[in-house]
Amino acid sequence: MNYAQSNLTARIQQLESDLKTQLFYRHHRGTALTDKGKILLTYAEKIFQLLDEAQNVLSDDHTPRGPLAIGSMETTAAVRLPKWLSGFHRKYPEVDITIKTGPTEQHVAEVLNYELDAAFVAGPIEHPELVSQTVAEEELVLVTDPLHRRLSFVKDIQHRTILVFRRGCSYRARLEEWLRHEGIIPEKTMEFGTLDGIIGCVSAGLGVSLLPRSVVEKHVQDHRILQHPIPERFAKVKTVFIYRKDQYVSLPLKRMIEMLKDEERGLYM
Repeated sequence: MNYAQSNLTARIQQLESDLKTQLFYRHHRGTALTDKGKILLTYAEKIFQLLDEAQNVLSDDHTPRGPLAIGSMETTAAVRLPKWLSGFHRKYPEVDITIKTGPTEQHVAEVLNYELDAAFVAGPIEHPELVSQTVAEEELVLVTDPLHRRLSFVKDIQHRTILVFRRGCSYRARLEEWLRHEGIIPEKTMEFGTLDGIIGCVSAGLGVSLLPRSVVEKHVQDHRILQHPIPERFAKVKTVFIYRKDQYVSLPLKRMIEMLKDEERGLYM
């Protein structure tokens, strides 16, 4: 940072004196934030975010451009985002879109912490600081290897390994909720970081998983996997687009919101 350590130490000590609290624990391995220090860091991040918003408001013109950080579930990124983003990119080529895939729980936290501008997650999402816009409804199906017999009862999978994304994934939570309702405790659960990994291992007979029908249709047609319906109360999941209420909506994000609303109207007209 091109600052002398003594200057930083003096500034920190002055800040602690002004605030009448200790911000750092000092030990032989260095320093660590105290609880009060962590609170101050949160406020500092909000201050910098407001400065960025002020600069964006004052410099914004009528041409969408600049960075736009979007989070997405792995399944949405695989099936729905290519269509949405290709159209958006053709219309607004100066917007630099970054996509980060991950589970719903993680993306909600990242939007709240200003790490993402917005995210595609599984709904419903009810949070006082977030706007939630429905963009699609998914039907979840149980998938097995193609040689698996048709399921008559859910207990037919009682001794199969469950293949899921890491914790925080809404589809994993829905699968676990369904199995609990049926009184089934999986003997083994394997976590994966990618959709291709889950589908490949399901196809090889390693286990079973719960995924959106839109994601697995092509693999079913290619006879790589077999899909089985599940009870309707567990099968329907909405995909929603979330962003902060108190955040300045940049022109790129505003255009993305408008595009998704147009897409929704097209789907339900």
